[in-house]
Amino acid sequence: MTVSRRKLIEPQITPYYHIINRCVRRAYLCGEDPYSGKNYQHRRGWIVNRIKQLSEVFCIDVCAYAVMNNHYHLVLKIDTQQQQALSPQEVISRWLQLFNGHPIAVDFVNNGDVGVDKKQALSTLVAEWQSRLGSISWFMRCLNEEIARKANKEDDCTGAFWEGRFKSQALLDEQALLSCMMYVDLNPIRAGLVTSLQDSDFTSIQQRIVECHQTSIAKKSTLNSSSIKRSKVGLLPFVGAEHQAKQVGIQFDFADYLELIDWTGRSIRDDKKGFIPASQPKLLQQMGVNGDAWLDNSNDFMEHYTNVSGKWSRMCSFQQHFGGRWCKGKVASQRLHPN
Repeated sequence: MTVSRRKLIEPQITPYYHIINRCVRRAYLCGEDPYSGKNYQHRRGWIVNRIKQLSEVFCIDVCAYAVMNNHYHLVLKIDTQQQQALSPQEVISRWLQLFNGHPIAVDFVNNGDVGVDKKQALSTLVAEWQSRLGSISWFMRCLNEEIARKANKEDDCTGAFWEGRFKSQALLDEQALLSCMMYVDLNPIRAGLVTSLQDSDFTSIQQRIVECHQTSIAKKSTLNSSSIKRSKVGLLPFVGAEHQAKQVGIQFDFADYLELIDWTGRSIRDDKKGFIPASQPKLLQQMGVNGDAWLDNSNDFMEHYTNVSGKWSRMCSFQQHFGGRWCKGKVASQRLHPN
């Protein structure tokens, strides 16, 4: 039975979610279509650029993304603190970047105020829009509708572009977040499209590597960092555990993440024959995670879990909170979280 989206996304329990969406009939509508012979690779750029625009409007951060030939993955974080701190002017300004303005809102923007008879209507509008600015469902609606319209116009056709509504998985703890991000970043390598992270086009890991390289060049030269060409999506940064209290971001060091994803990627490549080095990456040691369990979990993340991932006890609590009666992923969760 299909579960209501509002029962799968609850920012008060966890702000992190893995989102998946596929093209209709899983056709290669964002890649090279073997049936028509047409190449739609440029549409992957459309998706990345739209994600960038929406991440600047919505109070939703992008942790990871991978845009493939017939589907895409996102790891998103809902920033409820930023959402609640928005002023009415900020809410209206953000919303009008995406939709034609309501006459009352436009009047408020132009004149700085509205009549007494319109204040209640304006307050209701602002409250509704502010709620939507922290909604993954509205984020996805704005993303998918825009891409579908552009693609249908390009193909001079009508009808569905996406196979259905998006799927989501709640990520309940840091292991689940890290494992899912790695699953997303390694998508092109697992699909056999590329053999290195640097060549993984339209992915967050390629973007982060480019950003890191550009920052390194800027520090070694006299160039102002603002003159360096910025990447497409404003990703939620890695801030390191020691800076977590002062900075908003992912509580790991990017160098440690890069080491772990490189190790994980090399372990699943055919030319490495599943070889696992004797010394495990630093992050696995810090989290107390077994290397074999990590590889199994990262390689087959979607097969192990349905709409929630994390410690088994937290997965059960999440489902029970919404009246759910079962969870998928007990064996995988207990291998990854032995305690």
